[in-house]
Amino acid sequence: MQDGERDFGHKVVVGANEDARQIAYRTLPGKEPTIVWLGGYRSDMRGTKAEYLLEAAEREKRAFLRLDYSGHGESGGRFEDGTISRWTEEAQAAIEAAGAKSVLLVGSSMGAWIALKLVARARFGKTGFSVSGLLLLAPAPDFTERLMRPRLSEIQLQSIATKGRLEEPSSYSAKPNIYTKALFDDGAANLVMDAPIETGCPVAIIQGMEDPDVPYDHALALMSCLSADDATLTLVKDGDHRLSRPSDLEMIARVLQSLFERVRL
Repeated sequence: MQDGERDFGHKVVVGANEDARQIAYRTLPGKEPTIVWLGGYRSDMRGTKAEYLLEAAEREKRAFLRLDYSGHGESGGRFEDGTISRWTEEAQAAIEAAGAKSVLLVGSSMGAWIALKLVARARFGKTGFSVSGLLLLAPAPDFTERLMRPRLSEIQLQSIATKGRLEEPSSYSAKPNIYTKALFDDGAANLVMDAPIETGCPVAIIQGMEDPDVPYDHALALMSCLSADDATLTLVKDGDHRLSRPSDLEMIARVLQSLFERVRL
């Protein structure tokens, strides 16, 4: 099938006036809870894992939604303006525009942070949908403070403070990664691992033990924050950050299916 026959493209405008940005998202109709793909930093909604999950959702006749944050993929807006708050707002807007009432959030890397922020908003009745489950892949909540800041040199920290940004070579792209002061400031204001995390739904985490970007002890620390919840952690001994090998994708599908069996509708 062509994309237009199964995976429908949409746009929603988030923000107003100079802050307005057009957010692209794609939907597959099916039964709820809707699987929502939340990609990582500089990832887009047409990546390997998102495409694989689309096919899995189609086989199971499940609803599926994926989106590009502003400054990513098919969406408008400047990447440099992006923050956790803005990207969370955009994800919520896409889900609500799609009309989903119950969602199972699949957050990859930074997308796990956004997923956890959405859970908190849903629990306080600030969204038009409920969260039935969470699947977190190489989760990187609080990465600006817990993973990045401790490894930055004084020169790099000064660059962020005085120039408003830091550029670093990327292992996944010819273009450098850009980390702005706004991203760090907003990240510090949106930490989720500094207190117990109440999700009210089952959680599954998959983490590679050879991940060079998110060490697996970060996933262990996240698990300790989820101690009161129905949470499981799967460690992949030779897994990297991408978790995109055929064996990784098959594992993600199995864990996702087991998560659906734990969902309380």
